[in-house]
Amino acid sequence: MSKSPAKLFLPTLFAVLCFALFANAQSKRQAPQPTPTAAPVAQQDDTERVFTEEIKLNVNAFDPDGKFVADVKKEDLVINEDGRLHQATSIRRVPANVLILLDTGGEMRAAKSLAQTKKTAKNLIDSLHAEDSVAVMQYSDRAEIVAEWTDKQSAVKSLGRAAFGKRSMLFGALTEAARFLQKTPLDNRHLVLITDGTDSVNNATERDAAMKNLLMTDINVHIISYTQMELLDIAPRAKMLSKTALPNALPDEVIATLPPGIRDMNRSRNTGIHINTDRELMKKMKERKKSLEDAERYLAALSKDTNGELVLPADAEEMLGKTALVASFIDASYVVTYAPKRALKESRAGEIRDIVVTSRRPDLLVEAHRKLIVAPDEK
Repeated sequence: MSKSPAKLFLPTLFAVLCFALFANAQSKRQAPQPTPTAAPVAQQDDTERVFTEEIKLNVNAFDPDGKFVADVKKEDLVINEDGRLHQATSIRRVPANVLILLDTGGEMRAAKSLAQTKKTAKNLIDSLHAEDSVAVMQYSDRAEIVAEWTDKQSAVKSLGRAAFGKRSMLFGALTEAARFLQKTPLDNRHLVLITDGTDSVNNATERDAAMKNLLMTDINVHIISYTQMELLDIAPRAKMLSKTALPNALPDEVIATLPPGIRDMNRSRNTGIHINTDRELMKKMKERKKSLEDAERYLAALSKDTNGELVLPADAEEMLGKTALVASFIDASYVVTYAPKRALKESRAGEIRDIVVTSRRPDLLVEAHRKLIVAPDEK
């Protein structure tokens, strides 16, 4: 007896549904779960890592006639660091980056003036190569930027913004100048001071720290100094009797602000024999003389130890003329690097290294002698 289609369909449908539910349950149970990536097994690295340190410095190159030599190679140089000979690893010619630091203050001044300082700075800028970058900073009561890095023409224009101040905070200005120069990633960095070298506070700790900061860098410090001009001008006031006309007691910038009658009286310079009865003034002049002599020694050490040039003109005309000499030293610089045989990280912080660079070529005169203080972050 045959069954009806409806009776056959229902059991079949029930079987299909049961199979589908069973298969779905199985798939949920067996669905692959994401497997966490196993951490890579650390393997022993037998490769020795070598960290190469480099010391960078600027090297001047001239021929016997004092002209710049443009074809110096690293093989031409011999580097002596504390008695150990080294070979240069690189040598490059790049434009100079020159920060000019103007001394625009000071309570006691005879030869130094803002006008002369500006003229000297202008002559220096005019003597530099066209591709050099120049920045200008002034200091009196504090240091401040007159012009950020710019071209020569803009730097000259910025000199008009330099202003007279009463005090002379040299050591703080040196620290600020070093900080400003170290902010630039460029090489061939130079600092040029136009100053009498005195500081109104004259704190020995601050003085030594300012020099130490510069000796931790590759910055060359060049100085155009008023010290000899100041010493020559104040000499008559430090004596009881003098046949030399006494210099103005006040700076020209101060005299210019006085009423006409008093201004003219302060500008007069009488000739003849002068008898100085002001013992207090003579005492101050002697103290000023010692301060200038100490300043000159400090400036001489600073320029020598940073491979810079020190100019000590006797008068204003010579000061202007010597700017070309300073510019020639700046623009005769190569940037040289070498790997020290005794690593900096093996040295104690504050250690001083003496570096001298000489030439293997008979027609090449190399000028590079500086001290390097190992900075704490180089250890």
